Amino acid sequence: MRKVEVLNYDRQWSTAFEVEAQKLKRVFKDNMIVIFHIGSTSVPGLKAKPIIDILPVVKDIAEVDDYLIEMNALGYEARGENGIRGRRYFQKGHDNRMHHLHFFAKDNKEIIRHLAFRDYLRTHPLEAERYGALKESLAIKHSTDIHAYIEGKNAYVKKVEQKALVWFERFGNLHQHRF
Repeated sequence: MRKVEVLNYDRQWSTAFEVEAQKLKRVFKDNMIVIFHIGSTSVPGLKAKPIIDILPVVKDIAEVDDYLIEMNALGYEARGENGIRGRRYFQKGHDNRMHHLHFFAKDNKEIIRHLAFRDYLRTHPLEAERYGALKESLAIKHSTDIHAYIEGKNAYVKKVEQKALVWFERFGNLHQHRF
């Protein structure tokens, strides 16, 4: 059974991302365009489940499926699209998850959604603090029910996501994220 645990921000999360990103670059070589650290562990000061979310952007999403043996050797379990069309999702660590990978092809709109949410929280510390407090209270309330935890934050995330997309379109470095 997975225990839902939200921790104070840990600077080591950035290091863990960098280490994993290097491994992925060695596997995917020329298909890899860029790798982003996303999710709560990518926002300094934000309380988070200690799972590193990584978003690799690739030229050809179908090619990701050609590397299942290499990904397995790195400890990853392939989960297909896992609810988001055009994504290749991998997780590492079974019940004690350590990493989630969200592969997208360079033209997938999901990339901007993830980056907008991350960048919005990075530049709006009060919003990040509110989000962290919500996650912490949900983790206490639903410490053994990951689905209830996720459902409990869903409406808040969608609301912030909408604000983030508007903000990102207006103020974000959209040109920086063209592939």
